[in-house]
Amino acid sequence: MELKLHEDRFFSPNQPQKNLAIQYYNLIKDLPIISPHGHVNPALFADPKANLGSPAELLIMPDHYIYRMLYSQGIDLQRLGIKDTNTILSTSDHREIWQLFADHYYLFRGTPTSIWLNHELSTVFGVSEKLCSDTAQDIFTQIENKLVLEEFSPRNLFDQFNIEVLCTTDAAWDRLEYHQLIRNSQWKRDIRPTFRPDGVVNLDSTGWADNIMKLSEVTKVDIHSYNQFIDALEIQRKHFKEFGAIATDHAVLIPFTQRISMSDAEDIFQRALIGDLYPEDAYRFSAHMLMEMARMSIEDGLVMQIHPGSFRNHNQFILNRYGSDRGADIPIQTEFTRNLYELLNEYGNHPKFSLILFTLDESTYGRELAPLAGHYPALKIGPPWWFFDSINGMRRYFDQVIETTGLYNTVGFNDDTRAFPSIPARHDLWRRVSANWVAELTIRRIIDEDDGKQMIVDLAYNLAKKSYNLEKSS
Repeated sequence: MELKLHEDRFFSPNQPQKNLAIQYYNLIKDLPIISPHGHVNPALFADPKANLGSPAELLIMPDHYIYRMLYSQGIDLQRLGIKDTNTILSTSDHREIWQLFADHYYLFRGTPTSIWLNHELSTVFGVSEKLCSDTAQDIFTQIENKLVLEEFSPRNLFDQFNIEVLCTTDAAWDRLEYHQLIRNSQWKRDIRPTFRPDGVVNLDSTGWADNIMKLSEVTKVDIHSYNQFIDALEIQRKHFKEFGAIATDHAVLIPFTQRISMSDAEDIFQRALIGDLYPEDAYRFSAHMLMEMARMSIEDGLVMQIHPGSFRNHNQFILNRYGSDRGADIPIQTEFTRNLYELLNEYGNHPKFSLILFTLDESTYGRELAPLAGHYPALKIGPPWWFFDSINGMRRYFDQVIETTGLYNTVGFNDDTRAFPSIPARHDLWRRVSANWVAELTIRRIIDEDDGKQMIVDLAYNLAKKSYNLEKSS
C-alpha cells in the first residue's frame, strides 16, 4: 500500500533514451513555474491568514475531473457535497465525502487525475500510503492537520511551489479587489489578472443583461449603445493592465470571425438590451467581437487567447439540478482555417498582435493549426489543453505539431487549473514528457545534445515567458 513516486516515471523503457531524458529533466526540474493561464481564485492570496479548507474542500469539491468520473459510475453529486438548485441538502460531512472518493479512487488509475493527485499527496502533504478505503480516514487526518499549519497557507505554498508568475482569470466587470488587496499587503509576488469578457460579448451568456449592468457600474459608463459598450470594455482592459494583466481569454463554441458594420452591431446590441434577439444575432456579434478584441490587443498589447470547441453543460439534467461546470463539457469538431480567415487576414500579419489558440479537437493540429501557426507571425499554438493535458495528449501534440509549425511557434505549458496544489504536479508532468520527447529526438540524431538542452529549457520556462510578454513586463 506504499505510495511511491518513481524517479524515472513517464520516461521511455528504452534505457539510452531514459538515461538522456533523466539528464534533460534534471536541467529543468527546479526551474521556476510560469503559470500564464489559470483559474486559481486570487482571494486565496489576498488574506495572509487564509487557509485551504478541509481535504474535501481542497481536492474534491471544486474538481470537475473528479465529478465526471464519479458521476459516470452512478454516484450522485449530492454525495460529493454539491448542492442542487432546489436547495435539497447535500452531504456536508467532509470525511464522508473523502471516504466516498477514496472508495472509488481506483477509477482514476491510468488517468492524469491520479498522476496529479498522487503527486500532491506525496510531495505536498507527505502521504506515504496509497489512498483507498482502508487508508482514507488516516490520510484525511494527516492532510487536515497540515492544512492548519502556517507553512500550508496559500502564500507559503506559493513560495514552496517556486511559482514565478501566476495569472488568474477574471470577468470583464471584475473590480479586481483581491488583486488590490494583494498589492496593498506588500506581499511581493507576481499575481496578475486576465481579462475574460465572455459574459458580455457572448449575447447568449447566462445573465447577459445583469453582466452589462455590472460592467456599467464598474466603468461608470452608462451602456445604452454599442459605442458605449466598446468604451467600457476598453476602460476595463486598461484597468486590468494597471494590475499587470498580460492577456485576454475568450471561450467560444465556434471560432468564427467576421467584422460587421457599425450599424449592424448597434442594431444587434439594441435588440440584446430589450431581450429580442434574432436567431443569428449572438453568432454574428461574437464573431465581430473577436475582431474587436484583436484590434484592442494591438492597441494595448494584451495577448489574445481563444479556446473554442467545448459544448458546455451538455448534460441538461446536471445543468438544471446542479448548475454549470460540473464535468459535463464535451468537445465538438472544430474548424479553424475558414473561421479565422478574416481575423488573420486583417491582423495576423501585424507585428503588435499576438494570438494563442487552444483546441479540444486534436484532428486540427496537423491539418490546420500547425500550418496556420507555421505561417502567420501573430499566431501561436497553446499547449495540449483540458482533456489532452495528459501523457498521451502531450505525446500526440509533439508528434502532430512540431514538424510543421516548429517548436518556437508554440508557447510552452500552462496548467489552466482551479486546483492550486496541483500546479507543481501538472508542470512536472509536462517537464517529464517534454524531456522524454527531446531525448528521443536526440537518440534518433534529429537534434544533438546542445540543441536538446536549449529546447528542454525553452519548453519548461522560456517559451511561456516570451509568448506572454513576461520578459518585457517583469
